[in-house]
Amino acid sequence: MQRDDQEKTLIKAGEDFIVHLEMERNLSPRTVKSYRSDLIGFFAFLSEGENTEDYLATASVRSVDQLLIRGYLATLHRQRLKRTSIGRKMAALNTFFRFLLEKGYVDVNPLAGMSAPRKDRYLPAHLSVDETHDLLTQEFPDDEKGRRDRALLELFYSTGIRLRELTDLNREDIDFTQALIKVRGKGRRERIVPVGAPALSALRSYLDLQTENSRKGVGGKSPLIRGQNDRRIHPRTVERILDKYIVSAGIAKKIGPHALRHSFATHLLDAGADLRSIQELLGHKSLSTTQRYTAVNVGRLMEIYDQAHPQGRRGEEKQ
Repeated sequence: MQRDDQEKTLIKAGEDFIVHLEMERNLSPRTVKSYRSDLIGFFAFLSEGENTEDYLATASVRSVDQLLIRGYLATLHRQRLKRTSIGRKMAALNTFFRFLLEKGYVDVNPLAGMSAPRKDRYLPAHLSVDETHDLLTQEFPDDEKGRRDRALLELFYSTGIRLRELTDLNREDIDFTQALIKVRGKGRRERIVPVGAPALSALRSYLDLQTENSRKGVGGKSPLIRGQNDRRIHPRTVERILDKYIVSAGIAKKIGPHALRHSFATHLLDAGADLRSIQELLGHKSLSTTQRYTAVNVGRLMEIYDQAHPQGRRGEEKQ
């Protein structure tokens, strides 16, 4: 352990931590931004009632103890934050203080022995197979925007990639010959994902109509899906496109782009795919993240059981 006898102020320790995330751990800008945001929120709590800048510039990191941490968590609970949000903030602080401990800026991690709140259990929102069919087989305008919309919806459902992964795709990431795409996921981890024939066909149709202008790359990269002014499509634009076609398909659900990812995983599981394969396709670091889809699957099986089995719960009600 590297020891630094000089007292570290909160502001200096925070700056050192961000540099560590960027330079040593090489985390993505979005992940670093998330850590910074959680740290700023914690510092705002510590300096409440005082001049924030003065407080952070003078207070030592050694002044933070478990009592202060518990007070911060109590504040988050009073704000009615979701358990997942509180757990994420705790994880960020734990990483921060483990860094400080390793550098010798503190003697103890005040979060040691503290457990994150148990995550809320929920079933991921998703479309049924019939609803997905209705979404993808409706009429799309036969122009560049219409073909683009069909291509991005087909690609979403065919690959199960995240919204940001889709908007970050470049033309160079698509291998039409082998029906594969290269995806840059969380933590800058890359993975190769297969693409179905309908999605590839929709992509070819869209790319064939792109103007000469839109085929030109920017900074050596050529965005696959384009928005206004031939720039890379914005995630919010994708959300609006999905909303539009959900309504026009007559689907009575309010869902976001992530629901297509959930639909992809749920339909694979229903068709007999194993969890490990689904984990690889989704780019989940932990199998436990993928296992939540089994709850959807079990729920469907229970519904079938209740309807069909003579001694199911509905069968008992008839007696």
